[in-house]
Amino acid sequence: MSYPVQRVTLITLGVRNLAKSRAFYEALGWTPAEATPAVTFFQMQGMALGLFGLRDLAVDQGRPEVPLGTGGFTLAQNFASTEDVDAAYAAAVAAGADPIRPPSKTYWGGYSGYYGDPDGHVWEIAWNPYWPLNEDGTLTLPGQG
Repeated sequence: MSYPVQRVTLITLGVRNLAKSRAFYEALGWTPAEATPAVTFFQMQGMALGLFGLRDLAVDQGRPEVPLGTGGFTLAQNFASTEDVDAAYAAAVAAGADPIRPPSKTYWGGYSGYYGDPDGHVWEIAWNPYWPLNEDGTLTLPGQG
């Protein structure tokens, strides 16, 4: 293989109401790169995020009888400052997010909070003093760049 295999190129979230979920992410300031009645894609830095109706996603996976849920995982965005974390949290709550845990100092020396999107997909927003962001907002773990 001539490309790195340790990567993620697309994350797809199953959603109950595509229009409502799309509107939520648009209220965060995100712009769809591609949208159809069945799926919406947002271009991210080096990858994409998709929103796909739960039933259509189950059919696409070849298991239409399986009730899909949100799973036990967290999506995350790191920010350059605690003020940016607070602003992102406030914007998400104003857009209709479920305010799971407001941003606060963490036991590991950072600052983070959690909110849920309209389908309960949990997002962590954080400032990590040990993981400074690149100028373009991307993250390269220490010792990996």
